[in-house]
Order: sequence, then structure tokens, then C-alpha cells
Amino acid sequence: MGNDGKLMDMLTGYAAAHRHPFNIFVHMIGIPTIMLGVLIPLTWVSAGSGSATINLAHILILGFFLFYMTLDRLFAVVFLILALLLSELAGTIGSQPVAISGTIAAIAFFGGYIAQFVGHAVEKSMPVLIRHPIQANLAAPFFTVVELFKFAGLREDLFNDLQRRVELLRDQ
Repeated sequence: MGNDGKLMDMLTGYAAAHRHPFNIFVHMIGIPTIMLGVLIPLTWVSAGSGSATINLAHILILGFFLFYMTLDRLFAVVFLILALLLSELAGTIGSQPVAISGTIAAIAFFGGYIAQFVGHAVEKSMPVLIRHPIQANLAAPFFTVVELFKFAGLREDLFNDLQRRVELLRDQ
């Protein structure tokens, strides 16, 4: 694990606003959908040739990966693998005419955010995005990976500690 204090602070703040199962489910779909909507137009700008091509989507993913490495190496590596798979899908869609790929990107981006707001309405909590937009957009993809580990029953000590911290936060 990386920097436990920094990791737990970020996860506690995010988890406190995402407790309802429907909201978590919506986020597990909506966050990758938003990412797809962002990555598609970033694939339009690339350099290199053949299989050695790099695009702005790759650079964005690398930036997130490096930040996530400061939090937790395993979560960061899993994020990198999933994000690169998502960037491949984005590249495939992005290779379509701009009218098609741009429409798909816009629908994915705005549709993903609408889903997030619906999830928070069900949970009756204010989206972190409203209070801390930069923090929310940095934390959301990471939190999605963390939730995958939770669903798989992995790293239970981390989730038990996180649950205790969220309960303490709610009692304040």
C-alpha cells in the first residue's frame, strides 16, 4: 500500500457521500462512461506512427496513474490496465467521423454525469462534484477501482478500516 493517511483521507471523504447501493452501482457505470466521453476526443490528437502512436488520452491516463501511485500501487496498476482498455475503445470510436464519435463522446460524458446526479438524488446526498469538482474528478476513477476490489472481497482490512472512519465522520 502507498501513503495510508492520504489514501484513507481521500477514500473516507468519497465513501461518506457514496453509501447507498444504487448510487454506488450508478457510479460504477457512470464514471467509466464519463471517462469514455473524455477520452474519445483526446484520441483525436496523436503523434507517432503505426503501433508507436501516443495520444492525449494516453497522456491523461499516465497522469492519473502517476497520481494514483502516490496513493496505492496495486489500485494504480489495476486502474492503468482498465483505463488503457477504455482508451482502446475510445480510440476505436474516435476513429469514426467526428460527427459520429463526437456525438457518442457527448452522450457518454453528459449521460454519465446525469446518472451520477440521479444516484445522489436517490441517496439524498450532495455530489462531491458540487463542493470539490477537481477532487471529485480525480477521486472518482480511483474509487471505482477500489469498489471493484470491495465487490471481489479483496483487501477487507482496508474496507473495514474505511467503514470505521466513515462511521466516525458521520457521528461528528
